Amino acid sequence: MFICLGNACRSPMAEAIAHRIGGDVIEASSAGLTPLGRVEAMTQRTLLKNGYSTDGLTSKPVLSAELEAADLVVNMSGRSGDVAFDKAAEVEHWNVEDPYGADTEIYQRIFEDIEKRVAGLADRLRKKRPNWPMSRNIKGKGAGGQRRQ
Repeated sequence: MFICLGNACRSPMAEAIAHRIGGDVIEASSAGLTPLGRVEAMTQRTLLKNGYSTDGLTSKPVLSAELEAADLVVNMSGRSGDVAFDKAAEVEHWNVEDPYGADTEIYQRIFEDIEKRVAGLADRLRKKRPNWPMSRNIKGKGAGGQRRQ
């Protein structure tokens, strides 16, 4: 689960990127600590310009049940993990600038930063779990309906 403040810029970018380049090892979702209620138009334009789908991206709050169910929370909010993520199994903190209200060039730079980070995360997960199926399974279930660990 990718989390930022408004779930309008950074975390939706990470979610869209993870679906495409890490879908074999990441079941991506995103949420916001104080969701804006919409994914910013500039976020959508930046994703589309770089060949990523925006289908299904919405701005939504962090829900306790989803936080507890996540194997990994990627905190891009800039807030301390102690405050918001105490129920998460594992939290990784990424210091990613918030592009909200910025121009095209800043959105692109932040997109490229997030893309590199998501690619790195996917590579780490592939190395950690080399026997995972290479095709994405629905709801994180592999053969026989067992949840991937």
